[in-house]
Amino acid sequence: MADAAPPDGAGKQPDGAGSSGGVASPGGGATPGGGAATSLAPVAVGFARALRAAGVDADPTRVHAFVAALDVLAPERTRDVYWAGRLTLCSGPDDLARYDRVFAAFFAGVAVPGRARTARRVQVTAAALATPGSGTADDEAPTVTAVTRHASAYETLRHRDVARLDDHERAELHRLLRAFSLPGELRRTRRRQPARRGPVDRRRTVRALLAAGGEPGRLHRTSPRPRPRRVVLLVDVSGSMAGYADALLRFAHAAVRARRAPTEVFTLGTRLTRVTSELAHRDAETAMRAVSAAIPDWSGGTRLGATLREFLDRWGQRGVARGAVVVVLSDGWETGDPDELATQVRRLSRLAHRLVWANPRAGRPGFAPTAGGMAAALPYCDAFQAGHSLASLEALAAVVAGAATDPPARQHDVATGPTLSAQERGGRDA
Repeated sequence: MADAAPPDGAGKQPDGAGSSGGVASPGGGATPGGGAATSLAPVAVGFARALRAAGVDADPTRVHAFVAALDVLAPERTRDVYWAGRLTLCSGPDDLARYDRVFAAFFAGVAVPGRARTARRVQVTAAALATPGSGTADDEAPTVTAVTRHASAYETLRHRDVARLDDHERAELHRLLRAFSLPGELRRTRRRQPARRGPVDRRRTVRALLAAGGEPGRLHRTSPRPRPRRVVLLVDVSGSMAGYADALLRFAHAAVRARRAPTEVFTLGTRLTRVTSELAHRDAETAMRAVSAAIPDWSGGTRLGATLREFLDRWGQRGVARGAVVVVLSDGWETGDPDELATQVRRLSRLAHRLVWANPRAGRPGFAPTAGGMAAALPYCDAFQAGHSLASLEALAAVVAGAATDPPARQHDVATGPTLSAQERGGRDA
């Protein structure tokens, strides 16, 4: 599967390791066989979670194989962890680049092994994974103990409220968000593709029969070609979202850059601003500077109803929202009329295939969606998520990618509501 040659010395038993295997302990001894799996199991689970957020299908079976490989290798260097994960967690060539990117982000400061002519190194501070007394030479590999300690810090950071991070934690969050991915929900199209199972492709079968001089051959089959649905992110940048807007826009930047699904990004405040092109910059800091310059109402007031109406009038009927998975990232605080917001959210829900609302304040203890704007919009949403932490954004990405083909009935679908045009009614099934 992976055609890259292993680094020099890969596969050799580390110096000082006995035949029974073990991870070197801080005191110089070794843990009994199986200690590697015990100490690195939380690392493996956290790493697999980060891979899934980046679009690598690291399912439980692969994670189990990864932990088993670590148990057999009893690794003392992150190089061993790298190859164990690459060979067990990646399912194909398309996963390799994502795996390298997530490995570099998850294990900060660790060189990504590879061929000598294409070796890459992560440019971070030397202290990111430094152990007491360790140097910074390129040939000095961080120990597994340091990797475990870093993974523990990562798990803690995953659940921290973004608005309450210090400068160092915020920088770590920004680095981790660069490895994010937002796959769109797959939809069936009229286009067909070759398949092992399915209806017979009569044209290909007849052409193959003629090419073989009339000799009977195998039947060629076909299946619908799936395509990811468009994802539309509507990010609230008003003053009440000041602690979250930057992280949410970096999340949007990662989604645009990953290109797992067609993605459009708009900001909501006192006016509507399309920032998809600004977020297309490869460098996150460059993208954020461009976005900041493009948004005139950053940390201003909140007119969700009016900005959603503008979005629907200018972009919704033109097909941006039609049949898409629309995600509103907002606390729902509305200075305008809540009834206006409810009307526009209802229109949006009829156009979109699914409407997801992510509220950063939903992660706080005792939260209830009783604010005027949030309470008015909630009956028309297919899903309501928190959006205050890295873990909640990972859960949001899973919701965007993993919904049922037929969206569940919303409250307004079974209640009486205004009559909408056929154009609006057709949006959810597009």
